[in-house]
Amino acid sequence: MTDPEEKTNTGQRRTRKKKSDLFICPLGGMGEIGKNLTVFGYGEDIIVVDCGLKFPEEDMLGIDFVIPDASFLIENKSKIRGVFITHGHEDHIGALPFILPRLDVPVYCSRLAGGLIENKMQDAGSGYQPDFRYMEAGDRVSVGCFEVDFIRMCHSIPESFAAAIHTPAGIIVHSGDFKFDPTPLDGNRADYSALARLGDEGVLLLLSDSTNVERQGATPSEKMIGQTFERLFRLYKDRRIVVATFASNLNRTRMILSAALRFNRKVLPVGRSMIANIELAADLGILDIPEGLILSPQEAEALPDNHVVILTTGSQGEPFSGLVTMSRGTHRQIKLGARDLVVISATPIPGNEKLVSQTVNRLFACGAEVIYEGDEKIHVSGHASRDELMLMLSLTRPKFFVPCHGEYRHLVRHAQLAKEMGVSPKNIFILQNGDILRFSGSSKAEVSGHAPADSVLIDGFVLGEFEGSILRERREMAENGVVVVSLVLDSNMRPAAPVQIQTRGSVYSSEDTDTFREIETAVMTALAQFSRLPGARREALPTEIRKRIREKFDLNPRCYPAIIPLIAYI
Repeated sequence: MTDPEEKTNTGQRRTRKKKSDLFICPLGGMGEIGKNLTVFGYGEDIIVVDCGLKFPEEDMLGIDFVIPDASFLIENKSKIRGVFITHGHEDHIGALPFILPRLDVPVYCSRLAGGLIENKMQDAGSGYQPDFRYMEAGDRVSVGCFEVDFIRMCHSIPESFAAAIHTPAGIIVHSGDFKFDPTPLDGNRADYSALARLGDEGVLLLLSDSTNVERQGATPSEKMIGQTFERLFRLYKDRRIVVATFASNLNRTRMILSAALRFNRKVLPVGRSMIANIELAADLGILDIPEGLILSPQEAEALPDNHVVILTTGSQGEPFSGLVTMSRGTHRQIKLGARDLVVISATPIPGNEKLVSQTVNRLFACGAEVIYEGDEKIHVSGHASRDELMLMLSLTRPKFFVPCHGEYRHLVRHAQLAKEMGVSPKNIFILQNGDILRFSGSSKAEVSGHAPADSVLIDGFVLGEFEGSILRERREMAENGVVVVSLVLDSNMRPAAPVQIQTRGSVYSSEDTDTFREIETAVMTALAQFSRLPGARREALPTEIRKRIREKFDLNPRCYPAIIPLIAYI
């Protein structure tokens, strides 16, 4: 298509360049907690903000975590100028080991986030070395037609940023995860003035964290938790104290180390991610750890119990975490008993409530005293509550608004709040993963088109299928079990040995001779019919066997096991 022409004042013709449209497309983080990934594009340039995972739901059998579908990014790989990371939590960086090597683009992030990403790459066994471009609060970087400012924010992990994306169509502010803490532990308050300057300059679009929109008021300061720990350390001075928290919550880690130091205790970190994150934060100067404060397991055994604090993973009931193995009595070094106080300093992520409850029950069964959600002020959120979300809207004064990072009801409530704050209802968009929001200049926006945005399942560190087929197979096997039929056939497709039938997890067993006889009959029928088919290929025989066996099981449709034929030829 040729560019349109227009006349100048002198009558000469000149080519008028066609304007490009700005678009945004979330591939995760909409209508869900986690899996955050948002794409911004203009012309021939694309940038990506965050690339995270989410934890599996209870019915995702054997799945370790879930990541976004990257097919839209791979299709547009040549246009991607970089991945920008707002902070180092797993729901913002956890998908990078699986997606980044396929894109091979620079990663713009803080040094802490970069270190955490490197750890994730090593855990995944990836030999890929990211091209890190380290950023600090106040820095600006130009990539393609975009300029991106990193704005200091408060969250439950140090070095958290909002991203101000300057585009040819206007300024977009992506809040990242944030809260407006007036007394942060590290003294680095959110940069209110930078947000206000952007508001004065004119913000085209605000994407804002919606996680805590249903909570009234403001999120309490992290310092409040410090007071609780001091009281617990004083009250339980005759006990060993075990604290479970997120390994990435380095502000909480700083607080526990400080309390241990004041009460003359030493700290034993437990859990690979906990140990790695503490070492990383110490190397970067984020944590100031006096010599001798951190113990090895052997050193901890030599000290009285009331001189030790165990800092462990497992606050979400993760099956192989430190706290869970302690609760089961299977931890190699640590056995819990009546002289232990266990503090779970976190709230359950939606979907993990049952795992956490089971862990708490087992801890009580060990004889330990357990303090968890609701007992004490042992956890504060890292996300902004309603008053802080109003302040973000007031500072930036956006023309358009998209709520993000939350379940669907959170997005709706946040959209209602933006309307109350004066954003025009026609300029508020509740997006779903994959929706493409296009801007025509700075005056009009509409959802136009949809990108692939399925969930991709990860089992161990193996990239699985899209959500659907693999879970359906696992549910079928979990509900009805498996029937395995083993055949040995000669060159004439006749049995060279008796048919072997085995079951696992099925109501049919070797004692059910009538059913096994029917299955054997079905197999022989399939062989006879298959041998009469002209040009039949061996690869089609398993399908024929499954078909004939299922005809038998159709008589009892409530019990329909998976059927696996195993055929050997001699």
